[in-house]
Amino acid sequence: MSRAHLSWSATRAVEFTVDYVVVGSGAGGAAAAVILARAGYEVALIEKGPWRDPEDYPHSMQGTMRDMFDTWGMRVAIGDSIMPVVQASLVGGTPVINSAIVVRTPGDVLASWQLEHGLGDVFSEAAIGAAQDRIEAELQVGPTEAVTFGQTGQLLLDAMQRRGMEVHRTDRNVHGCQGASQCLQGCRNSAKKTPNLNWIPEVMTLGGTVLSCARVETIIMASGAAVGVQGRFQHPQSRRRGAAFRVQARRGTVLAASATGSPILMERSGIRLPYLGQGWRAHPGAGTLAVYPDPVDMTTGPSQAVASIHHRLDVGIKLESLALPLELVAGRMSGGGHALMERLAHYRHQAMWVTAVRAEAVGRIRLGIFGGTRLTYQPTRRDLERLRTGTALLARLHFEMGATSVLPGVVGLPAEIGPDDVGLLDAAPLNNKAWTWVISHLFGGCVMG
Repeated sequence: MSRAHLSWSATRAVEFTVDYVVVGSGAGGAAAAVILARAGYEVALIEKGPWRDPEDYPHSMQGTMRDMFDTWGMRVAIGDSIMPVVQASLVGGTPVINSAIVVRTPGDVLASWQLEHGLGDVFSEAAIGAAQDRIEAELQVGPTEAVTFGQTGQLLLDAMQRRGMEVHRTDRNVHGCQGASQCLQGCRNSAKKTPNLNWIPEVMTLGGTVLSCARVETIIMASGAAVGVQGRFQHPQSRRRGAAFRVQARRGTVLAASATGSPILMERSGIRLPYLGQGWRAHPGAGTLAVYPDPVDMTTGPSQAVASIHHRLDVGIKLESLALPLELVAGRMSGGGHALMERLAHYRHQAMWVTAVRAEAVGRIRLGIFGGTRLTYQPTRRDLERLRTGTALLARLHFEMGATSVLPGVVGLPAEIGPDDVGLLDAAPLNNKAWTWVISHLFGGCVMG
């Protein structure tokens, strides 16, 4: 333990004062902390999860969910179905366990923010583009290199090009990618330019302090201002509560504890705002898994390499390649026992592509009865139509590329369908309970006005 990094302590209480306290060390918190530190301010960056170096990342997806996901990956949103929510809990945040995708906000979206929310020139395409230029340069963002593409991405690229549809190599914040397909487990090769490898060490070099395994329990308020935070250290394995910490801020407190965490922290601190916890949005999606006659090997290449926004505006979907580790494929497949084992035996021959939905649904975040997080989210009928359209299209593309079967993962449909059965997907039920949704790309829920 040094002043640069304070972690789990069972008995030694911590208390000090800095210029700015930043809660959360993911993409938002780390960026805020490094900007403030570069400006000469003393910063404390507080993260409830543990510090993990790349050489300590688990080899398996199960280990990652145990050590690096929030609540073992068991966080879900409830509507008329249960939908998993993908979030990490460690220094560096969710970027450590995502696919390193960096996408520029489309100009039409920025224009709608200006028109509908009165955000003015601050959110113009030129202003945001200039900021994105700086971020992309720092994080070495660029198109996925063909040499590390992987067959999963190559198949989707070829399929879309055959149809003359828009398709592109995914822009990712990586350098020296070795195509190990470990993006979702945490890149043990240190190729992903994640906050724990660049911005957070810089904050420490500039005199800042990082607290890990430090669960903020309340924001300290004085005369209507947030003047710091307090909480207790939490053991990274047993989750046992340890010593108390209290960090005060001379100038300001920044909440970047994720779209789901920040509103809960504010509510737990007694802050009452009419819109707190509302306006929570995401990009839910589902995968389309296919079996090919020759090996595809989703264990090679990056987890995501190719994307298409051909139907972004007319349908409201984005299509992407996604190479999943075996444990997640097993969770995606229907059936059990011998039937499941027989399907998993073809893992090397399987490829997955996904439909991400530009959803209309708006969820809500509330404090649970035991102090946890209660998420409510209900995709609309139109969202289901978008997902169904994308899934059927991807199934057809799989068969056009030579797949022998598709595993739709939709309740009411056969576990496996052939080329003549794609019409079943066109008529699949518009019922949330029938689809294997996953929620990612979280935003909203803690709006400023």
